[in-house]
Amino acid sequence: MKYFLSLSALLFLFGCQKKNTTFTEISTHADEKTAAVVEGKKLMETHCYLCHSPDAAENQGRIAPPMVAIKAHYIDKKGYSKDEFIEKMTSFVQNPTKDKAILKGAVKKHGLMPKQDFPIGSVEKIAAYLYEYKIEEPQWFQSHWQSHGNQNWSQSGIVFTESSTAPNFADIGLEYALETKKVLGKNLMTAIQQKGTIAALDFCNVQAIPLTDSMSTHYNAVIKRVSDRNRNPNNKTNAEELYYINHFKKLTANKEEIKPVALEKGSKIQFYYPIETNSMCLQCHGTQIRPDVSKRILKLYPNDLAVDYNENEVRGIWSITFDKN
Repeated sequence: MKYFLSLSALLFLFGCQKKNTTFTEISTHADEKTAAVVEGKKLMETHCYLCHSPDAAENQGRIAPPMVAIKAHYIDKKGYSKDEFIEKMTSFVQNPTKDKAILKGAVKKHGLMPKQDFPIGSVEKIAAYLYEYKIEEPQWFQSHWQSHGNQNWSQSGIVFTESSTAPNFADIGLEYALETKKVLGKNLMTAIQQKGTIAALDFCNVQAIPLTDSMSTHYNAVIKRVSDRNRNPNNKTNAEELYYINHFKKLTANKEEIKPVALEKGSKIQFYYPIETNSMCLQCHGTQIRPDVSKRILKLYPNDLAVDYNENEVRGIWSITFDKN
């Protein structure tokens, strides 16, 4: 999946970020503005970092420019106002074209972002956050950007410091899901880029569950990916998981905001969050799979059900169980 601004979800990313302490930090308050800022930040991390990772390497394993590159081009270099930037970003995401793209080099290198559907208002919230606040930078980005004639560049915006309030259970579950997705996605994308789709399929067959289990061990949780149309028999849903898959399908169909579900069950939390399709997923899960890939799928999974999807459909959910304490 290759693009200019990825607001969907396949997989991946956080790390050692360069911190700039020359800007004034602000504290959060329980008001409407702060709530909107936090929401914009979370939407960006949930949807955009899938492909626009702040810690992907400069020359390997990257499928799109980091989010800070978008900010550097549109805001810091072009000087668009907040309203102009929100309009241009929203227009591009709703209907990506080469003519609209300002990051011509990124489009040439990674390809054009595929058209996708997003919950109403989410792109605007991400754009507003991106305009006003400093965001994570890959360690290599500043020198990279300065080497392209921007020697005096310093990222605009103010530092947003979240309150020290302990995260709620939904936030904890989402962190586990997104971090696991990053690990799986990074390895999957590397396999596709280096060896092709069939190699990626073989990777999933052998490594997906062990990598997921390793993240379960890391977080002391039970992390699963399950589906009502499963490929691997081990990923079949139970009755409650099926209920929440259908719940997320309805929200997605109506383009409503997707929020994670965290159920308290005694001393445990049961967490659910959707896994949605995008263009990269469709190489192995779509309606027009290459014959050689389809043949390999049926060899590895004779009873496969995980095909005939279109973009932006709920293919399954994260099902995560962890302790309250």
